[in-house]
Amino acid sequence: MARGGKAKPMQGFRIHLASMLLALVCAQAASASNTTKGDKAFGEYLSSLCVTCHQITGRATGGIPPIIAWPDDQFIAVMNSYRNKDRENLVMRNIAAPLTDEEIAALAAYFGSLPYQPAP
Repeated sequence: MARGGKAKPMQGFRIHLASMLLALVCAQAASASNTTKGDKAFGEYLSSLCVTCHQITGRATGGIPPIIAWPDDQFIAVMNSYRNKDRENLVMRNIAAPLTDEEIAALAAYFGSLPYQPAP
């Protein structure tokens, strides 16, 4: 504070800026904690549509890739790329479009928990 009890204009700006930065850091931390792990049981519940095409055994058939044993972050990134129309597969775009972040994380947790089974 300046003499006479009045705050300097720049000091008020700095306090406001520091408050905004703190709020941004807290929001990012909260967002990061919300994306930690999906609910594996919920993912299993949701998986029936996926396994219509993708083999639960992990084998690729008819050009459809396996989706088991992927790291969660990779699965989530791929599903988001379909949801955001960054990938060209129309079927996968239509499947991914209505899924929430929670549902995608749950599917990632479920399929990621399934062991890779090499072809015999």
